[in-house]
Amino acid sequence: MPHYHARVYVTLKPSILDPQGRTVERALSHLEHANVSGVRVGKYIELRLDGERAEVEGQLRDITQNVLSNPVMEDARWELEEVAAQTGMEPA
Repeated sequence: MPHYHARVYVTLKPSILDPQGRTVERALSHLEHANVSGVRVGKYIELRLDGERAEVEGQLRDITQNVLSNPVMEDARWELEEVAAQTGMEPA
């Protein structure tokens, strides 16, 4: 059965105030990084899933939209990569 590694990125929509991003931006300014602006803070989640690609993509879409993010306030995207099966043998 194929194995997949998923990466999910969740960020606040541009129209939503990001107080954590503003705090980081101010801290960077105080640390003499005044050329940094537009800081947004989000979430990064990794998952491993097993199954056929179409099934895994559907499951990942559902998990991303209904569990890991709030579609009213957040944008979410994901990447899916097939992982080679491990044989249990170490290379010589």
